[in-house]
Amino acid sequence: MKRISNIYQQICSIENLKLADAKASKGKHKQYGVILHNKNQEDNIIMLHQMLVNKTYKTSPYSVFKVYEPKERDVYRLPYFPDRILHHAIMNVLEPIFISVFTADTYSCIKKRGIHAASNAVKEALHDEAGTQYCLKLDIKKFYPNINHDVLKHLLRRKFKDADLLWLLDELIESADGVPIGNYVSQYFANFYLTYFDHWLKEVKQVKYYFRYADDLVILASNKPRLHQMLAEIKAYLTNNLKLTVKENYQVFPVASRGIDFVGYRFFHTHTLLRKRIKQNFARMLKHRNNPASVAAYYGWAKHCNSKKLLNKLLA
Repeated sequence: MKRISNIYQQICSIENLKLADAKASKGKHKQYGVILHNKNQEDNIIMLHQMLVNKTYKTSPYSVFKVYEPKERDVYRLPYFPDRILHHAIMNVLEPIFISVFTADTYSCIKKRGIHAASNAVKEALHDEAGTQYCLKLDIKKFYPNINHDVLKHLLRRKFKDADLLWLLDELIESADGVPIGNYVSQYFANFYLTYFDHWLKEVKQVKYYFRYADDLVILASNKPRLHQMLAEIKAYLTNNLKLTVKENYQVFPVASRGIDFVGYRFFHTHTLLRKRIKQNFARMLKHRNNPASVAAYYGWAKHCNSKKLLNKLLA
């Protein structure tokens, strides 16, 4: 695989930093950090440029808070200046490079490859009913916190040979344990961490029907023994190569009897339903708040599945 160099100067350029500032602040002009930055916008951009040129940039202290939906986890937040601007500046340059490495089966935090793209791909695969009789569904134990820094650095060095870029990426990696949820760059680090695993599954193990949304994995096949074999090999690969562990709640089951619970839906060969928890949250919202924006959001989920009866019942 060709290694890429001469990237750092593109990230450091004044023009790229200004573009990053515009992207990072879009829709956020009332936020305190953006207001504060805008009082000295030009000077701040020049200051960040000098930090990068002189390699004096250090990640600012994080503020950490908990979220509880869809599950409890710590979310990390950085100041708008200089950190969030810098993350956008990095991704202005690196995003197309990362995306070029990802397989077509990788979803989550990638433009045009969100929930509904993943949903459509699963539906398309299920047209091959004979080849998708059984499902292996698994996820990775505490994926973001357990991403190993040394492994991530090694993987990045397989793709990039720009020493200054690698210094900057190492600085971001070492700023917190694992990969902190909430950082813009973290989304791409996480996908990149699993991308060679994705290629191994598709190209070495010749898995035809494979879908990954962040650390949620679905593999479809015509028989159970094939999936149990794949499960054993996946566990070994993740442990030996990425220092990750498969959660013990993995499942191998017939699609026809249970459906595939993935990206907010339950997929069958003949139809697709909303996940039970989403239906419950939709009904609860209508009962207690009936917020138009929330109704529109839930309707967006529902219109991509067989939900006519559900919508008639809830919206009557």
